[in-house]
Amino acid sequence: MLEKVDFAKKLDKEEFKEKMPELERKIAGLQRRCRELKIPVMIVFEGFDAAGKGLQIGRLIRNLDPRGFEVFPIKEETEEEQMHPFLWRFWTKTPEKGRFAIFDGSWCRKVLIERFDGKVKGFEAAEAYGAIRAFEKQLTDDKMVLIKLFLAIDQQEQKKRMKRLQKQKETAWRVEKGDLERNRRYEDYLSIAEELLRKTNSDDAPWTVIEATDERFAEVKIYRTVVAALEEAVRRAEKEILQNQELRPSETSRQTEDLHGSILAQADLSKQLERKEYKKRLKKLQKKMERLHGELYRKRIPVVLCFEGWDAAGKGGAIKRLTECMDPRGYVVHPTAAPDETEKAHHYLWRFWRSMPKDGHIAIFDRTWYGRVLVERIEGFCTEAEWKRAYQEINDMEKNLADHGVVILKFWMQIDKEEQKRRFERRQEDPEKQWKITEEDWRNREKWDQYETAVNEMLLRTSTDDAPWIVVEGNDKYYARIKVLETVVNVLEKMKI
Repeated sequence: MLEKVDFAKKLDKEEFKEKMPELERKIAGLQRRCRELKIPVMIVFEGFDAAGKGLQIGRLIRNLDPRGFEVFPIKEETEEEQMHPFLWRFWTKTPEKGRFAIFDGSWCRKVLIERFDGKVKGFEAAEAYGAIRAFEKQLTDDKMVLIKLFLAIDQQEQKKRMKRLQKQKETAWRVEKGDLERNRRYEDYLSIAEELLRKTNSDDAPWTVIEATDERFAEVKIYRTVVAALEEAVRRAEKEILQNQELRPSETSRQTEDLHGSILAQADLSKQLERKEYKKRLKKLQKKMERLHGELYRKRIPVVLCFEGWDAAGKGGAIKRLTECMDPRGYVVHPTAAPDETEKAHHYLWRFWRSMPKDGHIAIFDRTWYGRVLVERIEGFCTEAEWKRAYQEINDMEKNLADHGVVILKFWMQIDKEEQKRRFERRQEDPEKQWKITEEDWRNREKWDQYETAVNEMLLRTSTDDAPWIVVEGNDKYYARIKVLETVVNVLEKMKI
């Protein structure tokens, strides 16, 4: 893409004055229409140092309503960002539906500047490319408009601009040592940039190379590119409205695929522990967990523990016994409820990315992102296409976490229908536990078979080496709590931390 760039392209002043008013009018109107249609937009500015990214961002946003966008300058990772997977800081900056996010630099920095500097090696670059492609696909599948612009100038023009900046006291600080090195080794950087464009170009998130030697030509091309992308997004959204493509409940009662048997049916729910044995093993395991938690912190190993299961299956009790012996400063339990209005205005994974632990800490999720393929699937809160693609989206997210070194364990707390009924009835009879039982819990029992089908498919499609599912036989609470603790302790001990 870069080899064919014509750096000599220019636009004279009169032609520029003729074209810009209409483009400026269009982009302002399209921003308003995107807000009305709740279309989220991300505009990425990448390119060579001194190519004018900051200048062109400034010219683009002057015609946008400042209440509807935010600009994110992407520099080296902060200490906090280094303690998370590299996509964490970008997931947390994705815009709400109807808003714009403009990036000066982006997630591509990892395979561009950091790779040039030798901080990212071959296999790390391959992993990063995979993560970037998955990230962008997740966004565009969720109807994000992703506009990627690469501003290009040649080596001579770049050197000239840097010298001009260095001469002025007010701008000299903008030219750093790394900028000069990338100019000196321009061909090496060009080769890395070419690979970036080739490996991250897609139909839904294409790169547009902006010939940036002439500022007027670059500005017009940027405006045209953004306007065309927004017009197409608006057309698609308006077409959906006209076709009345509303969310409909998925026909989950029909099992459309052969899942090769039920994973849940293999659980031996007769397993149990006597109280005396339970107390003895609990004390021993909690002591081990206390020590391991300290080692996790010292060695900066992050951990994610996920708890899913039937209502009243014992998730809370297992989490309580797990955390009783842990330093409260080193873990957070996230109880996941229905998304609020802000969370609904983002990609469904956004709220979970925000809660991922930094290195050395533990995040425990009492219900998780798997709601997309369970309750949202069954109750029709998302489309069939959305929950079907969620399996891959979730696997991609968990791989990104694992590549960063996160230990991920996922527990499905399994009980049978009769045991659930007994627990519901005990809760209703106990004044101190009545708050735990709702009419919705009873209604969900009527869809037990549909949920069972969905759970089996979830376990089959999302249990991986990096993030395995552990089915916990939970009819006996003592047995279930010990199995959870024992599993966590055994995994951490095998890591020899």
